[in-house]
Amino acid sequence: MTFVVTDSCIKCKYTHCVDVCPTDAFRDGPNFLAIDPDDCIDCRLCVPECPVDAIFAGEDVPDDLMHFTALNAELARIWRPIHVMREALAGAEEWGKVKGKLHLLER
Repeated sequence: MTFVVTDSCIKCKYTHCVDVCPTDAFRDGPNFLAIDPDDCIDCRLCVPECPVDAIFAGEDVPDDLMHFTALNAELARIWRPIHVMREALAGAEEWGKVKGKLHLLER
C-alpha cells in the first residue's frame, strides 16, 4: 500500500504534508504534489496535515479518483522531490473546495 494525492490538491498545493514526511516521498509539480510509491513508507503522517483532504491510503482512494494512483506514480518519475514546506498557491483556499480538476493539472 502507498498513499495517493488526489484532485483536491490541484491548484492548491498546500505543503504541510511535505513538512512531516520522513522519507521525502512528495514530488513537486507546477500546481500539484504527487507521492512516489517507491519512497512512501505508509506512515500516515501526511493525511491529517492536508487541509483539503487530498491524501488517501491506497485502499481508501474513492473509486472515482482511483486513476490518481497511477498518476502519482507517473508524475513521481519526472518531478523533483520537495523537501521543505512552501506557501500554498494563490487562491488555494477557494480551489480546495472545487472537485473534478484533473483537466487543470499542469505537468
